[in-house]
Amino acid sequence: MANLGKEIKEAKEALEAGGLVGIPTETVYGLAANAFNEESIIKIFEVKNRPEFDPLIVHVSSLAFAKSLVDEMPKSAEKLAKAFWPGPLTLVLKKSDKIPLSVTSGMDTVGVRVPNHPLTLDLLKSIDFPLAAPSANPFGYASPTTAFHVNTQLGGKIDYVLDGGPCSVGIESTIVSCIGDTVEVLRLGGVTLEEIEKTLGKPVDEIRISSDKPNAPGMLTSHYNPGKKVLIGNIDHNLRKFPRARIGVLSFKRTFKNLNVTKQIALSPKGDMKEAAKNLFGALRKLDSRAVEFIITEKVPDEGLGKAINDRLLRASQR
Repeated sequence: MANLGKEIKEAKEALEAGGLVGIPTETVYGLAANAFNEESIIKIFEVKNRPEFDPLIVHVSSLAFAKSLVDEMPKSAEKLAKAFWPGPLTLVLKKSDKIPLSVTSGMDTVGVRVPNHPLTLDLLKSIDFPLAAPSANPFGYASPTTAFHVNTQLGGKIDYVLDGGPCSVGIESTIVSCIGDTVEVLRLGGVTLEEIEKTLGKPVDEIRISSDKPNAPGMLTSHYNPGKKVLIGNIDHNLRKFPRARIGVLSFKRTFKNLNVTKQIALSPKGDMKEAAKNLFGALRKLDSRAVEFIITEKVPDEGLGKAINDRLLRASQR
């Protein structure tokens, strides 16, 4: 297992030496490496068993640092950055030559964000390079929202885990492409479509197409899977359809009688969408660890953060 703690200095030294560090963000934990070091970038792909065609997000300490890594920062992008950074928003922009093609999977664009977590912001301010950091888990599995999740799955392959406690948002960042005058939402996440449109004062196209050759992370058809098969539908119907001894239940806010309490989780008993998003990946991981054959779940109300939750559930259900 990797060393786990709150030591910025230890994390910094590991990164400067070309190592990999688990870092906390408000969304999920990231697997970080020096984004200027191609050998370190290759290690990320190897440790995660991540396909080389799936690009990485670059994390920086400030808008000014982000501007130094791109060829163009359109007005729309700067407006969004000022509204939501630090925070769960990634901007896809035309990259400069400073960013290796290994980070962007050969594309001429790069996803950049400023994460909103005090430990990681302090770490970013202490180094003179950006951090490439996809989620700190084996590729395709439910994302990690605690340091324990990271250490359990990747601890033997990385140098250090910076423990910042449970993630406050719990699902990945929203990804918005800002190329020239075109603004498109590529992935829903911690910032809602409504918040983006309100900030820009205009409607924004939402690209909800699964892809086997993504131009941003989290766009593959199958992703976020906990290991057990996930079935989306009417929970009451599926409880009648399948033997209860075989199933785990992940609901939005209900609990179910005559079902073992260890085999059911309500994301938010009070129906709070932020709480549901925060609990999503941890709940999938818990049910995967239970003695069940598959997990039945349901969509949450498809509005605001609910759209991002439903997107994750849909991709988790694909095998």
